Amino acid sequence: MQNLSKDQVLKIMERYENDPQQLIAVLLDIQAASGVNCVEKQWAQLAADVLKVPLSKIFDVLTFYAMFSTEPRGEFVIEICRSMPCFFTKTAEVVRWFETAAGIKMGETTADGKISLFYTSCVGACDVGPVAKIGDDVFGNLSEEKVKTLVKCCREGKSEPQVRQELQSLCQN
Repeated sequence: MQNLSKDQVLKIMERYENDPQQLIAVLLDIQAASGVNCVEKQWAQLAADVLKVPLSKIFDVLTFYAMFSTEPRGEFVIEICRSMPCFFTKTAEVVRWFETAAGIKMGETTADGKISLFYTSCVGACDVGPVAKIGDDVFGNLSEEKVKTLVKCCREGKSEPQVRQELQSLCQN
């Protein structure tokens, strides 16, 4: 787990020329650099001060967009779609597979800080439901074996291309 310093947060904002129009990008970078996958209150306050944006507006952004968190989360946030098309294609079963493979319940984070499980709204991949989103990557047509592979890859810290390669080899066998 990495702890951010004030200097690191200031440098993030400087990269965006302390432009309040870049608030979302700044907050995403702060969250990514946090080591705990969230924007802590002290960094939200610093951003408000430097960017000259009301703290209430920063928290509006942090609580409106699902990609943000103000509470520590796992290195890999696995979001399981619960929209109607996915619901009708076994969301409940997929959730059980993820909970079993990760050893946690929805809304929890593994003890090693690697994985958090959450629900999400539609990710626009209804044709391959049920789906899960990890970071910016959407994984569809989930089976129990694919879920086990995804969780294993997250535990091992594998990159998206490595995960896709493992899933492809799984589908060829």
